[in-house]
Amino acid sequence: MKSIFKKLALVIVIALAFVVYSYYPKLDIITGYASKSVASAMFLAHRTQGSAETGDNGFSPVNLAHNTVNVEDKSVTSKVFKLKKRTAVYREGLGAVLMIDGVEDDLKYEIPLRNFSNITKPYPYGDLAQKDTLFLELDYKKINKAVADAFDNKGLSVKKTRTVLVLYKDHIIAEKYADGFDVNTPILGWSMTKSITATMFGILQKQGKLSVNQSHLFKDWEQDERSKITLSDLLHMNSGLEWDENYDELSGVTRMLFLDKDMSLSQQKMPAKFKPNTHWNYSSGTTNLLSGYLRTKFATHQDYLDFWYTALLDKIGMHTALIETDLAGNYVGSSYGWASTRDWAKFGTLYLHRGNWNGEQIIDSTWVDYVKTPTNTSNGLYGAQFWLNAGGVYPDVPKDLFSCNGYQGQMVFIIPSKNLVIVRTGLTEDPEFNFNDFLKGILEGVK
Repeated sequence: MKSIFKKLALVIVIALAFVVYSYYPKLDIITGYASKSVASAMFLAHRTQGSAETGDNGFSPVNLAHNTVNVEDKSVTSKVFKLKKRTAVYREGLGAVLMIDGVEDDLKYEIPLRNFSNITKPYPYGDLAQKDTLFLELDYKKINKAVADAFDNKGLSVKKTRTVLVLYKDHIIAEKYADGFDVNTPILGWSMTKSITATMFGILQKQGKLSVNQSHLFKDWEQDERSKITLSDLLHMNSGLEWDENYDELSGVTRMLFLDKDMSLSQQKMPAKFKPNTHWNYSSGTTNLLSGYLRTKFATHQDYLDFWYTALLDKIGMHTALIETDLAGNYVGSSYGWASTRDWAKFGTLYLHRGNWNGEQIIDSTWVDYVKTPTNTSNGLYGAQFWLNAGGVYPDVPKDLFSCNGYQGQMVFIIPSKNLVIVRTGLTEDPEFNFNDFLKGILEGVK
């Protein structure tokens, strides 16, 4: 019997050694992801630890992490086999931020100015209930079936959809939530945040404070070919700068999100690999570089923090929205924007109406055309921080569709020819969740 236990113990030790050996170089990323994810879900989105661990962190190897929550100081510490401890701390108004070993947390905690005043107009332009409207041209049965089909049947966990909302001519015509989520639950948009970041440039350009065609953006680029890169090149992910957007390894993007104090510098330090506007390369580092550039357009850090809310998010009533900052105080414009499903739909509505929000032109209509213009060499997939259907990636959907896309299938679809804004959030994307069929099903109900 002792011999059996010894052999079993040896097998366990060998198995643990193999796991540690296999994942050790990535443990900083695993525990960083785990702690940041749980901290944001609990203290920003007001969900349970269990919901965050089984949902957001419920995939390998992140699910190896053991998370300890300190409710009093709003922090989460994660370890894997007691190794590579990482801690994320929630700061009111700024979101959760990942602490970095050896990096002093010396930021003065300025908080963005928010305006949470109720707007006495029906949704989407205000906080009142929308007016009951029956559209005779809609087949509600088909639309509701398409929405219901987006969710898993009882006992299954394949599609993993959390929320769906369909907005037609500024009216919610279908809406559904998975257990644990409701109309007020903030959802992490991941890379949908990139579209918000781009919009800030559209607002500043409308105000005459910058031009997307300007070059000579940073002093340390003046001595080489990077001086020729324009803001438009960056917005179109076509700068030619070296970048590795690989989430499975230690790469440019994982180092930036989980190891860098100042995420705006990660792409800025990269050398030019190609001439501008010749090679499309999707880069979260580029968007955070843009966020850092935006910061230079304001006299103070407080002005930079306030602007995103006063000029856009609170102005259009996205009161559940919050964009988290890095340790250096930059908005993580690539990835860390949160908002309820209804508020994400408001953002889509702004673009559906070509930048006009209930009579106020927040961004020029030409800006909307700009973000929908395909990036050179992207084969019609990408515009300026928006994804496109110009190349027919969704074959059964109008080609004028453009969208905000995020990791694990966070989507805001804007279809001008059909007067539709469609939001889907969840934990899966193609092929587990077939977006073409989902959109096709809804469109079959719109004559």
